Parts: sequence; C-alpha cells; structure tokens
Amino acid sequence: MGYKVLVTNINREKKRFIATAIYQEQKLLELHLDSREEKRILGNIYVGRVKDVVKNLNAAFIEIAPGMPCYYPLENIRQPLYVKKINSPRLVQGDEVVVQVIRESSGSKPPRVSTNLNFSGKYLVLTSENTVLGISRKLEPEVREKLRKNLTFDEDREFGVIVRTNAALATMDEITEEYKKLKQEYLSLKNNAVHRTVFSCLKQEEPEYLHVLQNLNPELVDSVFTDDQILFRQIQQFFAEYCTELTSKLTFYEDKLLSLNKLYSLEIRLKEALQERVWMKSGGYLVIQPTEALTVIDVNSGKSIAKKHAQEHYLKINLEAAEEIAHQLRLRNLSGIIIADFIDMESEKDNQTLMQVLRASVRTDCVPVQVVDMTKLHLVEITRKKVKKSLTEQLCGSHLIKSS
Repeated sequence: MGYKVLVTNINREKKRFIATAIYQEQKLLELHLDSREEKRILGNIYVGRVKDVVKNLNAAFIEIAPGMPCYYPLENIRQPLYVKKINSPRLVQGDEVVVQVIRESSGSKPPRVSTNLNFSGKYLVLTSENTVLGISRKLEPEVREKLRKNLTFDEDREFGVIVRTNAALATMDEITEEYKKLKQEYLSLKNNAVHRTVFSCLKQEEPEYLHVLQNLNPELVDSVFTDDQILFRQIQQFFAEYCTELTSKLTFYEDKLLSLNKLYSLEIRLKEALQERVWMKSGGYLVIQPTEALTVIDVNSGKSIAKKHAQEHYLKINLEAAEEIAHQLRLRNLSGIIIADFIDMESEKDNQTLMQVLRASVRTDCVPVQVVDMTKLHLVEITRKKVKKSLTEQLCGSHLIKSS
C-alpha cells in the first residue's frame, strides 16, 4: 500500500496551522504543521550581517533580521558571497554576507546558517561552495554508477551538484533541464545579491506543506486530498510545475459536513503524538521524554505480565517497542541523540535480534537515522539528523519571523 496524504487546516491553542498528514493504510506516519501566522525560515537565503565573532567557539553570530542572530561555525567557511566586506582577510564584525538557514532554532539554540547555498529541485541539489558531484547513497550501486556515467554537467562549473534519489525515476533530459534551471536560479541570485541591502530575503522557501509534497517519492503516493480551495489551487499549480506525476492523484474533498480534520481525527492524533506515554498492543508502553540535550525513551512491560517464559515475553515486548520507537521518531520528528532503555534480556542472541529489528525499522525513515550500539548497561544509542523542528516545537513557533 502506498501513501495517502492529507493537507488540511487545524487549530490548537488559538493558533492556526496547515497540517500535512502522511498515512500508510490506517497508520499515521508523519504529521507536519505549518503556522498560518508565522513565516518559516528554514531554507531561506538572506543578506546577513556579522554581529560578533567568538574565537573560543570558533563561530560567528550572523543576524538575518534585526535582533535575530544565527549560529555560523567558522570551520565551514570556504568561499562566502560577500555583499559588503570590511578590510580584513577574515570574516569580521560588520561584514555583510549571503547565508542560508540550514537548521531552525531548538530550545535555547539559535537558528544555524551556512554560506554553502543549496538550491533544491526534484532530482538535483546545486551547492555553491562544495563543487563536487555527489549521488544519493540510498540508490542501488548499479543505479548510482549508471547516473555517474550518463550525466554530464559543466566541467568548469563553480558549484557542486548532488543527485537525489528521485533521479532514478527521471530521464536524462529531465535531469539536464532541471540542472539548467537551478544553475540559472543560482547565477541570478548571485548577481542580484550584491545590489541588495542587509537583511534582504533573497530566496523564500516554499511553505512546509509544499516542501513535504516535493520530497515524496511519486511512486509511493496513492492519493493527495485537501478540503481547502486555496490550498487545492496552490498544490495543483505546484504539481503542474514540479511534480506532474502527482497531478492526477490530487483530489478536492467536498464534504462540508465532515472536514478531513474530523474524518481522520487529526486533532486526536496530534494530542496522542504529544503525550509522554505510548501504549503498545502487547500491553507494554513507552515513556518518551525529550530534554534539551537528548531524548530518553523507556520501555516498560506495563500491563503485560508473564511469569512463565519471561525472557521470551520480554523479547516480544522489546521487538514491538523497536518498531514503535522508529515510528515515534518519525511521527514526532525527534532528532539529535536518542537513548532507548529496553527491558533487560539475558540472551545475547535476543539482544542481537532486537538490534537487527530496530535497524530495519528505522530504514523507512526519510531522515537519516543511525542505530549506534547497545551499551554495557543495555541502553541503545540512536542518532537522527536534525532537519527541522520537532512536532512539539512546531506548535511553539519560536524564532520565526512574523508575517506582516
């Protein structure tokens, strides 16, 4: 079964959101919230001004709006695009430089920016500082080799190209056409930037719901529904330009008595996704506790008690917990360091089985997840790449630029 995608409106605590929900059969895999009141800054490109350079952190803080400093690690600096340069060979206070927001704020941490500008298409990503040709590691080796042999880009180009997973579904002509478009977009921004004032937004990313739709593999999508006329027209236009394979799968849901939100109980699903405790079919449950440094997940036997064959029973609960943890990481968009405390098992073979199931379960995640290892205390270390805010943080909406 493929994905069913819903794009609808949802309200919570007097705030209005566009909710994008991805289902497989009856299971909610992902839920993304797009604030109606605030602008998303992830992916946006700005003319920033260096507010401060902190040598002991080997970092700079670059403002992209008045009073909105962003973290910039100096070890990543290569060939920044300066709009205004103070007379110094190094990045210094007062420099005006083009930066892109690559990570939203989290807790007390400010947004993170980069001078390596990324221009994303359906098949390719153009990078301004990293000039190599990269091909997605998610592709099979023979597909990667075929793309490497057949794709030809400008040899003297001043930018890099990353070939995305979706390129395997495209013709060489389609990929080449997108390359030309991204190249023109980059050169146009580069030429225009030097004439813009500080804090100018040079490139505004698509709203979150369109970004989610763009990143879906069309072959895995069965249908896309929305019950909002304005959203329907915007998605229709977006599909016509960027995702023609999804155009025929878009449907306007017309039942005025029962919205998509109510039909799929999205507000209830959202409430469940924010709760600390998650019950499992076996009677066991997870306790999920995010902190600023890491997320701790505790596996408990709960109502499930079996005195006979206890070790077999613990394995059953742990295996179900492994699948549910992978699901919750994706649904809640948890990232960074995750520590999972499974029920202790005596058998080393059972522990190995648990790790195999956990690794297999996280492979379906579209965000890179690494199951690191199990410690001597039987704690499992997991890392998940930080791309955007967790579901909880999306509701808070901190460090966003207010819409006018």
